[in-house]
Amino acid sequence: MNRTFTIALAAAILAGIGVAPNVASAGEWGRADVRSDKRDIRADKFDLRRDRTGLHQDYHDLYRDLRTGRLGDASRDLSDIRRDRSDIRSDRRDLRSDRHDLFWDRHGF
Repeated sequence: MNRTFTIALAAAILAGIGVAPNVASAGEWGRADVRSDKRDIRADKFDLRRDRTGLHQDYHDLYRDLRTGRLGDASRDLSDIRRDRSDIRSDRRDLRSDRHDLFWDRHGF
């Protein structure tokens, strides 16, 4: 019985020493991570809004160029549209990732 008690006490002490610094550091870094994730989310939303506006403008330019017969400009507008769509997909993926990170940072992971 004495041996079991000694092993249990030693294990509790070692676990307490090993866990305490990790918990304290997680508390300090957690707030900074949450702030940076919120900042990233705001930036991603801004980028997404800007890319959607650019996509709308590119469609407007494409229709104008097709009406007036400027096919070279229309071709460039199509490449701009493809690039804006790609940027929108990338921004959405970044936004999802940042929201996922924010969720886990708020829950202490």
